[in-house]
Amino acid sequence: MCYTSPMGYYIAVDIGGTQIRAACYPSSGLEHLCLARTTTRPTAESPSPATAQERLMELIASVWPPDGEVTAITVAAPGPTNPYTGVVFRAPNIPAWRDLPLAQELRQRFYVPAAVGNDANLAALAEWKYGAGRGHHHLLYLTISTGIGGGIIVDDRLLLGFQGLAAELGHITVIPDGPLCGCGHRGHLEALASGPAIAHWVEEERSQGAPTCLPPAGKITAKMVAEAARKGDELSIAALARAGHFIGQALADFLHIFNPSIVVLGGGVSRSGELLLQPIRDAMPEHLFSPHYLDGLELATAQFADEVGLVGALALGRTLHPALDPVSS
Repeated sequence: MCYTSPMGYYIAVDIGGTQIRAACYPSSGLEHLCLARTTTRPTAESPSPATAQERLMELIASVWPPDGEVTAITVAAPGPTNPYTGVVFRAPNIPAWRDLPLAQELRQRFYVPAAVGNDANLAALAEWKYGAGRGHHHLLYLTISTGIGGGIIVDDRLLLGFQGLAAELGHITVIPDGPLCGCGHRGHLEALASGPAIAHWVEEERSQGAPTCLPPAGKITAKMVAEAARKGDELSIAALARAGHFIGQALADFLHIFNPSIVVLGGGVSRSGELLLQPIRDAMPEHLFSPHYLDGLELATAQFADEVGLVGALALGRTLHPALDPVSS
């Protein structure tokens, strides 16, 4: 049940890899009053654009408050998105979506303001506004999961770039002609330190006879690697150390460019703890031209986990309507 909010509601939507979620939030606070979710279809069975959009519209309608005004609908979308126009260029989990003017369609359907942003950018906004980065004016967010994405806060503003395509931090080239990235290019950070990249490296080492407590055959996941590493498995420890080194190397490049006061790491792989964090700390100084980039720098793990997409979308709505948001950084 939703309850009356004197200053209106926000509808936040998170288009994730396996499900789409929508939540109704009051004018302040982070506790959603209504929540609904739908499981997305596998890529091979992905619906037509119209079908996918209609399911999204139905989901939003299902959390619509019956007793109050909706201030805005905001959406965290995966993949390249133009936040200025609200166009989703490509949604990896909904292949039928290409150059979709989603914000415009939401406005036409529900007659309220609507905005769309890249999910990693909005995760950075969530952590800066409500999470681990509160109080900082310069933040770098890196999510390490199935892929690697990022978001940047500079002078209390989310860095978007000319078309809103900035901060694709997972696609910096770390090793020229290195492993093939999911984007089709080689040597990107995502191809070396994402969850699938970590698991793939362990599988290759296992096939070469490296001793491990992991199963002798079959598919390995990053979660399995992290669990084995905590139990002392040397191959798994080495895999996380290798990924941490590449992340630390890339972060050194990012520090040179953005000079943040805090680096926030999110995504499932970041929950590996010190087995990943310490190699990152060790690698950064090796690649910095001045140690002063580390002066006062904080390295933190994200406060939000599965809720980060919804909270990021909510943060976008309240950023567009700051007078309605009593929380500030």
